[in-house]
Amino acid sequence: MKKYIFAISILACIFVLVLPLQAQSKRRSDPSAHHITPSSHKPSASPYQGCKNYGKSIAVFGGSLSVNKESDAAKQIWADLLDAEVVTYGVGGAGFSIEQGYSLQYQVDTAGVYDVYVLWASTNDFAGGRPVGRWKDYTALDGYDESRLVTQCGGINYCIKKLREKNPAAEIYFFTSLRFFSRDSGHNPYSADINKTGASFADYVSAQIECCRYHGVAVLDQFSIQGVDEHNYQLFYLPDRLHMNSEGYRRIGPVQAAFLANGH
Repeated sequence: MKKYIFAISILACIFVLVLPLQAQSKRRSDPSAHHITPSSHKPSASPYQGCKNYGKSIAVFGGSLSVNKESDAAKQIWADLLDAEVVTYGVGGAGFSIEQGYSLQYQVDTAGVYDVYVLWASTNDFAGGRPVGRWKDYTALDGYDESRLVTQCGGINYCIKKLREKNPAAEIYFFTSLRFFSRDSGHNPYSADINKTGASFADYVSAQIECCRYHGVAVLDQFSIQGVDEHNYQLFYLPDRLHMNSEGYRRIGPVQAAFLANGH
């Protein structure tokens, strides 16, 4: 009887552990659920009329910060100011590393053809302890070494290459990671706080910029210009101190729209 009870207990534990894994494995991009178009309240005369990307279609790839319902506050600003269609392929928990959730590599593979592609990540590569890598990972310089797709840099370079192949005429832009306040490294660029790979969050952001510089991809350095620090983050973040609330997205949304208008 004791053996029977023990066996049942073990099975119950396995069941509890497997359920979250199964739920995560089923998480996929759902662009139809994240489709934003200009609202009836959009300005009659946008300051961005005549800009390069006015009236274009925009696809967004990333983790939860790109796809949470609160992020719609920012993307609605883009749609209204740029008269744009905005579709999000992001999935919570995703990173650039092929090993980090439903990665941006998978998201890019499944995406359609758009005028503008936005790569927006990744806090998750840092939090998940995925290697930063180097700017030359998965480039012609290493013969597109697929073993480097486990690094953040390898994933970034993969995404850029695939998007160029998908639509060579498209604009590709990069939004660096936003700050977070659940640990010191998330917002302090001088922090000695590191993850299990020995890298700080600032190292990941710097590597993002280096990869984009290699490809000539324009970067919005949100980490440096967000205008949020330990003195005011409570106004703009959810209680988890990791994800922004709607006010946080309304704060950064106009900055993102201005960047997206012309790519600088």
